[in-house]
Amino acid sequence: MTDALTDDSLHALKGRDGELFNLVYRSYASQVLGYLTARGVEDPEATMQDVFLAVLPRIDSISGGANGLRTFLFSVAHARMVDDHRRQSRTPAKQPFEPERDRRESSSAEAAAMLRVAPGEVLALLEVLGEDQKEVLTLRIIADLTVEQVAEIMGKSAGAVKQLQRRALDRLREHSAVKDYVAP
Repeated sequence: MTDALTDDSLHALKGRDGELFNLVYRSYASQVLGYLTARGVEDPEATMQDVFLAVLPRIDSISGGANGLRTFLFSVAHARMVDDHRRQSRTPAKQPFEPERDRRESSSAEAAAMLRVAPGEVLALLEVLGEDQKEVLTLRIIADLTVEQVAEIMGKSAGAVKQLQRRALDRLREHSAVKDYVAP
């Protein structure tokens, strides 16, 4: 049997839905896909699958032979195309996100505090701390390293680094110069 769909092949495959559907699909899938693509359907392959799924249950009840089947197939494709265009017209246009064009900014608390504190004041505040605490804070905040990375650099455990950081921040919070910036 050839892939051409004729009235004779339709009649010969009557009652053998799987084989008949296979022949219909091989005969018309590329044409339906081309039609849907040319008509601007957003996802032509998925829509083509919907068309064939709609045709499959009715394939035995279609009258008019091969021409009737073709007409029915393309009328379903046309209806799906119209549905897709209606859905597209109701859906807002999708624009890709372009980070370089996004001008919105929100500064972090750290950035806001750094704008309010002069570099000299920061250095003076760090002088209040012990050497290990100062090292931990500069590596964590200025170098933006993780606790594990700081621990490796300093030759200490991650727990010791966390403890040094906590104690350093507590000591800074208690310092009178910091209390001016941190209002309750």
